[in-house]
Amino acid sequence: MPYQISPEIIIDGTLYTLVLFSVLTWTLILFKIWQFGKNSYYNRQFDKAFWDASNLTEAKELPESIARGPQARIANQGFSWINESQQPVKYSLKYRGEPTDLLEHALYVQMQKEQHSMESGLVVMASIGSTAPFVGLFGTVLGIMHAMHEITESGSSSLDVVAGPIGDALIATAVGIAVAVPAVLAYNFFLRSAKQQRSGLENFVASFMHVALDQNNDNKE
Repeated sequence: MPYQISPEIIIDGTLYTLVLFSVLTWTLILFKIWQFGKNSYYNRQFDKAFWDASNLTEAKELPESIARGPQARIANQGFSWINESQQPVKYSLKYRGEPTDLLEHALYVQMQKEQHSMESGLVVMASIGSTAPFVGLFGTVLGIMHAMHEITESGSSSLDVVAGPIGDALIATAVGIAVAVPAVLAYNFFLRSAKQQRSGLENFVASFMHVALDQNNDNKE
């Protein structure tokens, strides 16, 4: 007789999987709360100090305690490119094209890196939110099948015999929904937060470009 996996093992494995999903979801939620809160604080701090500076040279020399966060890293990328572009003429492909376009490209490359960092973990949340109910339903179906098999073997179909096993089987679906709801809500919330922070970074890139070009024109004059 071929070896068969016990239904209890599969059902318990389903519940353990859902518990793992829940732990992973709440770990990501706490991490993303910390990440977005930290980025918002650093961006506000740097944004104020940056625009209070009299020129880009002064803004570049802001202390490290202020020059932190996504906006600061984008600004540093811009400062680095400006410094490199002022060096003796280079003939690598990196410097082919209009200086304005090259600076904008350098800033947007760094902004995309910041966006990827902000969106990290969101795919996992979305996957858990969409699959957890089905994992729970899978456990419930197996539980009901197992309960029906035991009821058939007992030869009794009274409510007392049927209600208990069926109720136990439905726990998996309830757990799956309980895991999915926080994951979906957190995913929507953090996705919206990521879009808002990206919008702020895009505005900063545009403003940085404007200031850099004005200063470059002043230097030429």
